[in-house]
Amino acid sequence: MSLFVSIVLSLLAGFAVPLQAGTNAKLGVLLGHPLWATAVSLLVSGVAIMLVMLIFKVPRPNLTALQDGPWWIWFGGVAGVLYITAALILVPRLGALNFIMAVIVGQLTISLLIDYFGLVGLPKQAINVQKIIGVSVVLAGFLIAVRS
Repeated sequence: MSLFVSIVLSLLAGFAVPLQAGTNAKLGVLLGHPLWATAVSLLVSGVAIMLVMLIFKVPRPNLTALQDGPWWIWFGGVAGVLYITAALILVPRLGALNFIMAVIVGQLTISLLIDYFGLVGLPKQAINVQKIIGVSVVLAGFLIAVRS
């Protein structure tokens, strides 16, 4: 896959995030509680991924390999619940832009730490001045947007 296609697909995935936050926020209002919206959202996600796996004819998983996995492999599911619930509670209060910018600042910050320490099975990556400047520029943009 070319770099251009990878970037375009990443942008499309990025477009989905505020749409997910906004639609889940409305779902929470309609259902009467944010946690019901989280549950329904994850249920729909489960059905959607099953359909995608059928279309792509994904082979059955090796469930016995889970026994040998590290304890933290389960955190992805917990992180999904945390994100979805936070989004549907906070987007109506902060607005989509402020919420997503805060999420991005959080993602960049933890990404620097993950890279530096080689967490969650990823190789260690050096933190350099360019990366710190890049994160700082995003942080400055977030602070400017929130103050407006």
